[in-house]
Amino acid sequence: MFQDSIIWDKLIDCKDKIIQIFEDNAKEIEEPGLSAFNQPDNGWVNRVWANDHIRRAHIDVVDARATKGLWMMHVCCFPVLTNDGPIYGFDVIAGAKKMTGAFHDFSRSSGGSQHPMIEGYREAVADFIPSKKRELPEWAKNIFTDSMIAAGNVSTDEEATAIVDLALNNLRAYFSEIGEFTGKADPVKTAEAQNYYCHNQQQNPHTPKVMKSLGLNEADVDKFCTDMLFPKLA
Repeated sequence: MFQDSIIWDKLIDCKDKIIQIFEDNAKEIEEPGLSAFNQPDNGWVNRVWANDHIRRAHIDVVDARATKGLWMMHVCCFPVLTNDGPIYGFDVIAGAKKMTGAFHDFSRSSGGSQHPMIEGYREAVADFIPSKKRELPEWAKNIFTDSMIAAGNVSTDEEATAIVDLALNNLRAYFSEIGEFTGKADPVKTAEAQNYYCHNQQQNPHTPKVMKSLGLNEADVDKFCTDMLFPKLA
């Protein structure tokens, strides 16, 4: 068993609310090949939803509390190619006493960095100042906004609650607003922008290392990170 943790409880409640937002606003789909990486009994969850405005709303959870004392979640939403809205992202990894990393952004797609939804995101997070800001590598600077939340060593209930609340409220706003921008984008340009985002995300060396360190099968992790985590459009 694992120890009691306010941080873990808060994040698991956040995960449940994210899934409910997906359920309320989209339909779960069976993405080819993804079921191999949806192993709830092994503590690994991968599920995807879609609707008329979002082509891929993905949640990836690794629950290694009992074995490694860690819990990880990745959430990412891509608009359909005729929509120039931003890409929603929220990633967190946490031990029992702190989030070692929490990252959240509305990242530009074909609508650019001044898109109305990104401006709304900037306003929403403007008052949040992390107690410890994580420095971003070059691949991350290529794709994330200057208002990205990148917090490390989040150990207080106040800061953890602020991050979770922002991620949830911004996800609700994302689903509420994204439909306004369907039909306003060139699909070719959107595909290029989303592939640029995926390409840079795939340069992150920490993702496969962390997933392997959580006890997942190494071959599974390599295939998952290459083909399923940030899949490029053909």
